[in-house]
Amino acid sequence: MELFELLNTINAAHGPAGDEGAVADVIERLAAPYADEIIRDTMGNLIVRKKGDGPRLMFSAHMDSIGLIATHITKDGFIRCGRLGGVDPKEIAFTSVRFKNGVRGVFAKEEKAEFGKLKLDECYIDIGAKDEDEAKKLVRIGDTAVYDAPAYCSGNKVVSPYMDNRISCAVLLKALSKLDTCANDCYFVFSVQEEVGLRGAKTAAYGIDPAYGIAVDVTDVDDVPGSECSGTAKLGKGAAIKVMDSSVICHPEMVMLLERVAADNAIPMQRDVLRAGGTDAGVMLVNRAGVVTGGISVPCRYIHTPCEMVDLNDVSACVNLVTAVANADLKPV
Repeated sequence: MELFELLNTINAAHGPAGDEGAVADVIERLAAPYADEIIRDTMGNLIVRKKGDGPRLMFSAHMDSIGLIATHITKDGFIRCGRLGGVDPKEIAFTSVRFKNGVRGVFAKEEKAEFGKLKLDECYIDIGAKDEDEAKKLVRIGDTAVYDAPAYCSGNKVVSPYMDNRISCAVLLKALSKLDTCANDCYFVFSVQEEVGLRGAKTAAYGIDPAYGIAVDVTDVDDVPGSECSGTAKLGKGAAIKVMDSSVICHPEMVMLLERVAADNAIPMQRDVLRAGGTDAGVMLVNRAGVVTGGISVPCRYIHTPCEMVDLNDVSACVNLVTAVANADLKPV
């Protein structure tokens, strides 16, 4: 399955933080032909094992997305909502959204609300209901909604909602499909609730107890007009090897390992330093007595908006790097 088709297949499933089961179902079906073992833990993490004789190596790509949750229904039939993860109302104003049951609506702001200082409690979802009674037949308090934007290709660039982090789920699936054998004992974890506090990867890492850990996620870029040097990655320059972000300072041995493996396999790479943001690496690093942890990142523009953009060449580089590391000569820790 091509990457664009794979991304759309995963994104078709409803999966905001805390309700990732449908995404896990899709990924499990796609991973099954290549797995030696598949389990789901109590948190809902999907853990796909590819057995090997080397040390335990955990790759973690979170499958949850940010989203909205219905908190109130007004007398006029509008839906007030809360956030699941890092939702900025200014970045999603007048975006189409979709509830789990298929009901669609528009995320809009109150007419007098000041756009520059827009707050979530000044916004609502309009599902076209005529009044409260009709709205309650369509949406219940606690129902969740996600972006309902189309995906498209423009040359090597792909624009889609929820590149963060469904594109990394696609990376792990593509790497799995390329691994006939595996030198290391690899655990491909599709984690839950990353967007609300790295929760799934924390319990998965404790259960697996890996010697090495790699978070696979998107990373912010410094290649658009007005960039303020908050990140270092650029689209089209290859897989971004994480050095640090606000959740982790990566283990120097892992940074060197990833750079060496990339160089040995002629995989385009760049270094990834972020002033803010975090990944599952933040909890893997401090698991038990510590894990040699790093990150492989897909450079991404417009993160947490309905129109995130990646370069397919970077995605392919990340697939190749994950595949190569799975078969690298890792020393017991």
